[in-house]
Amino acid sequence: MASIIKLSVFLLPLLFASLVLAHTNPSNDPNYITDDGNEPCTPGASPPGDGAGPNKDCPNKNKGQGDCPNKNKGQGGGGAAPADGKGGAGKGAIYGGNDVKASFFGPPLYQQPPLESKYMGEWKIHNPNAGVSAMQYQLMPNNRAVWFDTTNLGPSALELGPKGNCPPNPDTNNEPDCFAHAVSYDIESGVTTPVYLVPGWYTDTNIRTDPWCSSGHLLPNGDLMSTGGNKMGFRSVRILSGNTPTPKFEERENALGANRCCDLINTSSWLNGSRYRYPSNCVLEDGSAVVVGGRDAYSYDLVPPQVDGKTQLFDFPFLKQTTDPPVIQGFYVENNLYPFVFLLPDGNVFIFANDRAIAFDPKTGKTVKEFPPLEGTSRNYPSSGMSALFPLRLSPKFDQPINVEVVVCGGNSHDAINQVDKKYTQNPVFVPANADCNRIKVMADKPVWEKEQDMPTPRTMGDLLQLPNGQFLLINGAKKGCSGWEDGEDPNLTPTVYMPEKEMGKRFKELQPTTIPRMYHSVSSVLPDGKILVAGSNAHQFYTFDGPYYPTELRVEKFSPHYLDPTFDKERPVINFGTDIVLKYGKPFKVTFTMKPDKQLGYGDIIVTLLYPPFTTHGFSQNQRMIILGVEGVDKNVVSAVAPPSGKIAPPGYYLLFVNNRSVPSAGIWVHLD
Repeated sequence: MASIIKLSVFLLPLLFASLVLAHTNPSNDPNYITDDGNEPCTPGASPPGDGAGPNKDCPNKNKGQGDCPNKNKGQGGGGAAPADGKGGAGKGAIYGGNDVKASFFGPPLYQQPPLESKYMGEWKIHNPNAGVSAMQYQLMPNNRAVWFDTTNLGPSALELGPKGNCPPNPDTNNEPDCFAHAVSYDIESGVTTPVYLVPGWYTDTNIRTDPWCSSGHLLPNGDLMSTGGNKMGFRSVRILSGNTPTPKFEERENALGANRCCDLINTSSWLNGSRYRYPSNCVLEDGSAVVVGGRDAYSYDLVPPQVDGKTQLFDFPFLKQTTDPPVIQGFYVENNLYPFVFLLPDGNVFIFANDRAIAFDPKTGKTVKEFPPLEGTSRNYPSSGMSALFPLRLSPKFDQPINVEVVVCGGNSHDAINQVDKKYTQNPVFVPANADCNRIKVMADKPVWEKEQDMPTPRTMGDLLQLPNGQFLLINGAKKGCSGWEDGEDPNLTPTVYMPEKEMGKRFKELQPTTIPRMYHSVSSVLPDGKILVAGSNAHQFYTFDGPYYPTELRVEKFSPHYLDPTFDKERPVINFGTDIVLKYGKPFKVTFTMKPDKQLGYGDIIVTLLYPPFTTHGFSQNQRMIILGVEGVDKNVVSAVAPPSGKIAPPGYYLLFVNNRSVPSAGIWVHLD
């Protein structure tokens, strides 16, 4: 198993030709699934409650007892049915209605109840000193985590190396800087390697343009693209490939059409003016991405998936409309920075900023849908709530409704920063954060915000992570205050499972707390083995290792969630060699697994999930996305699954694939989808 997980992403292209042949459909196969979801009608017995809508060729399909079953008694409940119980329309109507009281999954994921555990999880220190604080973070397909902070925090705790390598730092008047500001972290051994930058694409040196408060995403080939930054870096694009012995960022300055992130005019005094920009990235169906938002940046860049491609700049008035004005001229409030952005199955982009949301066409900038405001408080930076897209559940023939739902949790009042930050007051008040969550079905005809069950405790600056089994984890952050230097207090030490598939009142479960505060500038991510890596926390302008207020944190933790209960080991699938690792849109593929002790699982026992690894910073996991795949059948622990139909459902690139046995996930393996 370990050798599967360690499989280098860069060997995959060598396997493309042979594996694609295995996915080729015989031209005479009557059950061939086309990309648009059309398929012939085949008599048989449909699984109960498949939720599919009426179809002129298959009149009983929505009743779960008539014609046109899923092939091999496949997983008929792949998509959530409309809440009115009448089933969706046939071809074309693939989105569910509004009903937050019901489980978002629609038909149950399993034929038997999910396995439950009283296990509260376990924390372990994985590295006592990683050397660099984690502000921006990306898990790479080569099983290394890359994180970086800013070049103006002063010396880190890790020398760049080799000895005497001290390139000039533009943030310190080109004084020599012998310290690393970015690292590549081996998620298994905990070994930390400094990351270099290649300015002008060829000269080895340290990070040249500051990536402070920047954004990022993975390219379809698995490379990391970092966008924006401070000073010379606010229009920079940086590329990091894992296919080099020495990890190096290659940088292209002035590649973006507008300033993205941080242009700090004077680090010594807020009164002399400072401008920060905090953008979010959203990968699109073809692997390109929008880089949207930030301070005084009422626009977005459309960035191609090739490192040498041209970007396009679009005006975006929505960001100006959602900006909270400054109380004092020059002192920013905004509350719409790091907006929550998600690619929708129709190719448009959902964006939530401050307390409002729209859907827009990324190719034109045109608004295609407006959503009602989310009343109450602010949810984006610096009030810093959390948001996630629910898993997209597919059927094998792509003929059932897909529930497309967004949840927003936490945050704080619109004036939280005014009451605490030193720019505004000498008598700080740490306003209690929100404990509420709200959900919206964004593809419904008349979407409305629905009140979700409250979290057990308030949370701001936290992460909302998608777990391998379709549940979520709330982790990190504070109970009072907001984002900013020393603007939060009362750390929220308790990770909490969010289980939207359960009935109202039973959707949250608190797990074992950590002892290490993870405040402003902390990160977390799901690892292939299902554990959670947690790093960072630096609420200061510089690296600060002493003093009364939450020192800069360089320890790296791993947290084992509830589903890693040791008593579940006999229930945990183990993915084997023979599993297809190159997936083609709309095509069937095989997943083979074993169980300990040896036992056979069948249809209704398992689901297969794909998790897109997000770029995490400032409490938002950009591009986090889970697909629950349609399953045609399970025979002798070989799953016949179907890849997503297009990049609108799942953008091209690398995903972690998991097999879940009644909510107990296997370790994941990397697969490539295009």
